[in-house]
Amino acid sequence: MACDLLLAFLLSKLVRGWSRSLIVYLYSTEPLALPARLLSLRACKVRSEDSEEVASGESIVLDEQTLIRELQAAIEEENYTQAAKIRDSLKVLQEDSKASVLAANSRFYTAFRKGDLAAMQSLWQKADNVCCVHPGASGVLGYDDVMESWELVWMNYDFPLDIELKNVRVHFRGDVGYVTCVEFVRTKGRSWGAQFVTNVFEKIDGQWFISVHHASPVDL
Repeated sequence: MACDLLLAFLLSKLVRGWSRSLIVYLYSTEPLALPARLLSLRACKVRSEDSEEVASGESIVLDEQTLIRELQAAIEEENYTQAAKIRDSLKVLQEDSKASVLAANSRFYTAFRKGDLAAMQSLWQKADNVCCVHPGASGVLGYDDVMESWELVWMNYDFPLDIELKNVRVHFRGDVGYVTCVEFVRTKGRSWGAQFVTNVFEKIDGQWFISVHHASPVDL
């Protein structure tokens, strides 16, 4: 009863113009009070130096780009035997990379489903520029704050969660890959909530780590 009264109070304030950030859907169709601590975590911001680094990309050498250049050179030289070999190598690289990104995405959702914080910690890139956007909330920046945000989100749930993914698509280029999907999550005693999700992964020392998770509520 007390929770219902609190929810009604918050909704009334929302109608009167309070910030929508007081309510978060957090992977369910039923709104929950947003933990105050989650609001205080470092927000995602684009820094000029980050943009310049991504835009230049001069120091990044990608195996895929190297193979593409070699393939073009072989074709121009009419060395079709070599071109066929390079094409096959490029195809294998692309398929291996797609499979690896999908496997990393699967590990992420296994940790999510179980509420396994230790597993989630091992899956994220340990960097200050990682970003996590939970449904209805502002983005959280930095490894430590992102991990704390998962703790805050999960404190309201009983595990394991029911999670289904649809329309899964994977894309990659070199050492960066991303997965888009529609994520359906159901917590105990609640109906299904749908989010459109983008998960970005980076390959570091041969292993794919998640660096961005962005989930936005959708009506289906």
